[in-house]
Amino acid sequence: MILFPTAKINIGLRVTAKRKDGFHNIESIFYPVPLKDVIEFRKASGFKFTTYGKSVPGKLSENLIQKSWHLLHQHFSIPPVEVNLLKNIPLGSGLGGGSADAAFFIKGLNDFFQLNLTEKKLMELAAQLGSDCPFFIRNKPAFVTGRGEAIRPCKLNLNGIFLILVIPELHFSTKKLFSKVIPKTREISLREFVRQPINQWQNLIVNDFEKQAFRDFPLLAEIKTTLLNKGALYASMTGTGSALYGLFNKKPETEKLEKQGTIYIYKL
Repeated sequence: MILFPTAKINIGLRVTAKRKDGFHNIESIFYPVPLKDVIEFRKASGFKFTTYGKSVPGKLSENLIQKSWHLLHQHFSIPPVEVNLLKNIPLGSGLGGGSADAAFFIKGLNDFFQLNLTEKKLMELAAQLGSDCPFFIRNKPAFVTGRGEAIRPCKLNLNGIFLILVIPELHFSTKKLFSKVIPKTREISLREFVRQPINQWQNLIVNDFEKQAFRDFPLLAEIKTTLLNKGALYASMTGTGSALYGLFNKKPETEKLEKQGTIYIYKL
């Protein structure tokens, strides 16, 4: 079976409260975008996991792909598989690639072994692997709260909009960003703001992690400024970085952006 896990962008990311379990409550809009990894798997005599493409640091035994198989093997005694992952979505970019891989793999195993699990059950299993994982079970625009696992449909439609992703060669600690952000509740929900025209979002929708990330890595602020100067209707860092994106009515010139990071351009 071959799967194509997609990335996501955050349209707004608010930290609303520090939880007793040490995590934070957030509020965000998750929107799937066309940058994709590729997962291929087949039955095997023993579990085997191989990666290609972009670097996947850390022990493979700690990768969410392997954890996903072990989770379903534990619950449903599925047999071993051989998995090949072509990694295109950069790690640490805020695009949710690892979470997408896990969720799509769970869905793929469900279909391949005819487990007949409901969407609700798949989301419950995905939530055991990571806060962002349940979103990728449906993989449709969503309003996300809690740790990221509370998901409600969002009617946002960006069809026809040009998306530019800019991913610089920067790596920083999500844990550090969370430790420095100050939780704050807001009277108006992001769901209300995204109903406004996109060209009004810049003054309404914020990513709470930008301030600290831009202070630590000025290049990120420069990229956002470049996107806006090139006519972006809206530009933002996604997740806890390092990727930034701009939404455009028409395809812009990318000359300066190409010097600031790796560029991906899509018409949504």
